[in-house]
Amino acid sequence: MREVAVIGIGQTKVDELWDKSLRELAGEAALAALHDAHLDRVDAVYVGNMMSGSANQQLHLGAYVADWIGMRYTEAFHTEAACSSGAAAFRTALMAVASGEVDTALAVGVEKMTDSPGDEITSQLATAADADWEANQGLSFVALNALIMRRYMYEFGWRKEDFAPFSINAHANAMQNPFARFHEPITAEIYAKAHMIADPINLMDASAIGDGAAAAILVPLDRVKAANGGRIVRVAGSGAATDTIAVDQRREPTWLKAAYESSKTAYIQAGITPKEIDLFELHDAFSIMAALSLEANGFAEKGKGPQLALDGEITIGGKIPIATRGGLKARGHPVGATGMYQIVEVVQQLRGEAVGTQVDKARIGMAQNIGGSGSNIITHILRI
Repeated sequence: MREVAVIGIGQTKVDELWDKSLRELAGEAALAALHDAHLDRVDAVYVGNMMSGSANQQLHLGAYVADWIGMRYTEAFHTEAACSSGAAAFRTALMAVASGEVDTALAVGVEKMTDSPGDEITSQLATAADADWEANQGLSFVALNALIMRRYMYEFGWRKEDFAPFSINAHANAMQNPFARFHEPITAEIYAKAHMIADPINLMDASAIGDGAAAAILVPLDRVKAANGGRIVRVAGSGAATDTIAVDQRREPTWLKAAYESSKTAYIQAGITPKEIDLFELHDAFSIMAALSLEANGFAEKGKGPQLALDGEITIGGKIPIATRGGLKARGHPVGATGMYQIVEVVQQLRGEAVGTQVDKARIGMAQNIGGSGSNIITHILRI
C-alpha cells in the first residue's frame, strides 16, 4: 500500500445558505480544494452525504458533483454512513489512492438541511437509528443521547453542570473560525439557563444543523515529498468499526466500542499512542459524546471524561485540545459534511493555518466521525 498525503483543502461557511444549492455548496468546497492543491482534475470523486434524497430530492451525487465541477468521465461515487458519511468518503478516497487504483482523489462531504422543515429533518436523522426498536418507538436522536447521558450521570456520579465546559470551549474556539456558524461565546450561566430539549440535554448540549461542504485532495506521498518538505500532511492511520445500531443492544451503552476499535486500528497503523496526539477533532454532536469519545480513544479513564474539560485540558493550551475550530457544537453539524470539516481543520492545524486557535507545535492530529449513536465510527490520524 502506498503512503498518502492531503495536498488540498476547501470548505464553505456553515450556515442557513438559502442562496446556494446542494451542487453549488459541494462545488465551492471541491474547487477550493483543487485550487489549494494546484490541480485542474482528479482521477476520482467521492461524495459523502446522508439525506440529499429526502431533503433535496437528489441522489446519485457522484455524477451530480463530478458533472458540476467539470470532472465528467471520472470515477465518482456517493457514500452514505449516516453522520459519518464525510469520513466514509475520505476513507474511500484514501483506500483508492493507497491501493494504486487512482493517483488523485477528491473527497467531499456536503449537506443542505435548512431548506426543509425541522420536523422532517428530525425524522430523517432518526433513520440512522434502528427503525424497529428505536425510531418507531418515538425516539429521536436527541432522546437517544439524552438516555445515554442520563445513564452516564447515574453510573459515574456527574452533575448536569459538569458538561458545560465542552460547550464553552467549542464556542470560544468558533469565535476565531470564519467558517463557523456561531460566533457568540457562552458562559456557565448561559449553559445552565438554556432551554431543555430532552432532559438532561439542553440547547447548549446539542449541535445545530446547517448547510455546508468541505473537501480534500489526496495523492501518493512520494509525489509531493520533495516539493513540500516538512509541511506536507500525510495520512498516518485510518480505522473504521461498527457497533449495534440500537443502543439497548450494547453490553455497555455508555462505552463507544466502535470508537475504541477504530482508533486502535489507526493508532497501530500510525505507530503511536494517544499521548502523542496533539489535537483531537471529535464528534461533539452532543456534549455526552465528547465525554465518551475522550474515554474510548484513550485520553481519559472510563467515566472520567468530564474531568478533562473541568480541568481545562481540552482547551487550545491543554493536554488534548478538542473542537479547535468550534466542533460540531459551534462550527455547526451539516451531517454528511461534518467528517470532512474535521479533516480540513486537522490539516489547518498541522499546516499552522488555524488562525486564532493554533495549537503550538502541532504535528499529529486525529479526527473521528460518528454515524448514528455510535454504530459507525471512522478515525483518521494525520501528521507532518
